Amino acid sequence: MTGFARTFSRPGAPLHVAAHSHHPWPDVSYEAQIAAWDDAARLLDRKWEHVFESVLPAAQGHAARQLGLPDPASIAFGPNTHSLVLRVLSCLPRDRPIRVLTTGSEFMSFARQLARLEEDGSAIVTRIATEPFATFEARFAEAARAGGFDLVFFSHVFFDSGYVVGDLGAIVSAVKEPETFVVIDGYHGFMAVPTDLSTVAGRAFYVAGGYKYAMAGEGCCFLHAPQGFGPRPRDTGWYAGFGALESGVAGVPYARDGSRFLGATFDVTPLYRFNAVQDWLQREGQTVESMLAFVRAREEEFLSLSRSSDICRETLVVPDAARRGRFLAFRTARAGEIVAALASRNILADHRGDRLRIGFGIYHTAEDAARLAAALP
Repeated sequence: MTGFARTFSRPGAPLHVAAHSHHPWPDVSYEAQIAAWDDAARLLDRKWEHVFESVLPAAQGHAARQLGLPDPASIAFGPNTHSLVLRVLSCLPRDRPIRVLTTGSEFMSFARQLARLEEDGSAIVTRIATEPFATFEARFAEAARAGGFDLVFFSHVFFDSGYVVGDLGAIVSAVKEPETFVVIDGYHGFMAVPTDLSTVAGRAFYVAGGYKYAMAGEGCCFLHAPQGFGPRPRDTGWYAGFGALESGVAGVPYARDGSRFLGATFDVTPLYRFNAVQDWLQREGQTVESMLAFVRAREEEFLSLSRSSDICRETLVVPDAARRGRFLAFRTARAGEIVAALASRNILADHRGDRLRIGFGIYHTAEDAARLAAALP
């Protein structure tokens, strides 16, 4: 597929097979970057009116459309998911340690924050191992059903394996206590695998971003906030009360929609990129389903050609493609060594411990898959 000429048509461009990590930016994002600058120069102080009246609603609409959310206004944007998760955490009790149910495979930022709260005695954490995958959902739902938690937090697609939680609704509905917050981390699911949140939108938060499969780069993250949960986050910036700036309302007012989780002034350029890429995909007739099918074809070509005993079907952490996100994770003690060997041949992959990860994108060809397979040490 064309559309990535600025990245891959230049001399010395690498074979990039880490689309699950840093996704290349499509060419349309370059024009979007310039448009953000031009709007800032043209509109000056009125830039924010344009952002809140046009740019932000367009971005909310795109995210809601991709996720089956009934109300785009439930979405708040932020520079990273960590800042948004901190606002969710700020809604939880402060007079005792918070009680958290999560997994042993959450992304490093959340895992680090939770571990730090444990160090201070501010959190009591129950972690459910994701493996064996065949029983994970039942085990996690059982723990959630037992209750006693302030927060239930789990990923849709796990970063260290690619395993996809098949029935989000089953886990969300297992949480019986109405005051418990449920958060789904969708960073490896958004724009990677088809996701319909329509049945859980009124009960669960969802956090994701544009750095990976949405191809919008860093700085474009968002939170879907179900109405009624966390009406007044303690971690709050002036944008959470943006609509009340000139109203003279006393105290600390909040919006009732997702904007109650907004922070303060941030760079809106990533929203321009996000909108441009979403518009481009629509013009090209590309959907999450079609892009996933394309990537599956590249994965199959690569797996069929690989002659490495370390990187093959037998070492896949999640061999069933139907339960796998949009990258391949292989379990091998040589993961770091293999990534370094590929880098020496101008091929970019990555690893997390003994998990070597390979992610194809819509810019790859069958020849790229063959080149990768031939380069494996």
